[in-house]
Amino acid sequence: MDLGQINPILLIASLMVASTPILLAALGELVVEKAGVLNLGVEGMMITGAVVGFAIGVNTGAPLMGFGAAALAGAALSLLFGFITQILKSNQVATGLALTLFGIGLSALIGKPYVGIKAPSFPRLDIPLLSDIPVLGPILFRHDLMVYVSLALVVAVWLILARTRAGLILRAVGENHAAAHALGYKVVRVRLAAIAFGGALAGLGGAYVSLVRVPQWTEGMTAGAGWIALAIVVFASWRPWRVLLGAYLFGGVTVLQLNLQAAAAQFPLASLPIIALLVLFWDSMSQQRRGLPLSTRRKVVYLAVVLVCLPATFLWWNVWTTFKVEFLSMSPYLVTILVLVLISVRGTHGAPASLGRVFHAST
Repeated sequence: MDLGQINPILLIASLMVASTPILLAALGELVVEKAGVLNLGVEGMMITGAVVGFAIGVNTGAPLMGFGAAALAGAALSLLFGFITQILKSNQVATGLALTLFGIGLSALIGKPYVGIKAPSFPRLDIPLLSDIPVLGPILFRHDLMVYVSLALVVAVWLILARTRAGLILRAVGENHAAAHALGYKVVRVRLAAIAFGGALAGLGGAYVSLVRVPQWTEGMTAGAGWIALAIVVFASWRPWRVLLGAYLFGGVTVLQLNLQAAAAQFPLASLPIIALLVLFWDSMSQQRRGLPLSTRRKVVYLAVVLVCLPATFLWWNVWTTFKVEFLSMSPYLVTILVLVLISVRGTHGAPASLGRVFHAST
């Protein structure tokens, strides 16, 4: 095992790249859920955005056009979900799952001619002067445009939700759609706009995977990123800044896992993303408890999770070495099942009150 070959600066810089698709998808899903809609079709929208963005990027030679097409494809697929759930009043969970299956199948069909083709290069955007700063320059100021766009979107979503009338209306619809309707707000229109926005960001996240992170098309290449994004929204208690933290935490441990595996570190590292999500979840739970001061509470929670999870991780090392591929394949779905259970158990703690509820104008 040679940990000396791991460059910490490159490790942190690659963290931002690995986290960007999850951050985009999670941020879009946060807006959707703030409007009171539970969309489990994020994975389907991401994989559709990935194949459409890749196809357009390859055929035009312009990755930016690929990103634009991916956003439109994600928005179109999400509006199909919106029509079925908001106009036809279908069950949101069942429709979201069907949307994911549809997106996976559609992407496999569209992507067949593009297997083995390399995507056009997406140039890195080095910020003048700042990119030359030692240590901080390579970490923060030598990334592609979409990394900075994702960070700007976090700020924009936070400002809109917290400081604008449009954000207030969106949150009102999510908290009590009947009251919002009584005040004259168009609940269905607000929700459809939020759904389209969430779909566009999911499409961008998928395109980032196929055009930048892994610049080629492979069937199923999003590998459960949409499910992880869904989980991060819940674990982050529906707060934009904590979604950023959750996405970077998950992306960070994923990059660390890959680097340590390359260094032949004998540790069940694929469990680290799950541990990271557990840490974020218990931290969000601690926000709502009373007793210890906030800072002390966080330290206690983090320490407790580490003390519990790390020994447990070592205990099933033998199982992990035997079923490594199977565990990696099923882990996003296990996390999603956990999220659905948590929504049902702690739905009143931080979640929009109308989340997942069908709106009827007569209510």
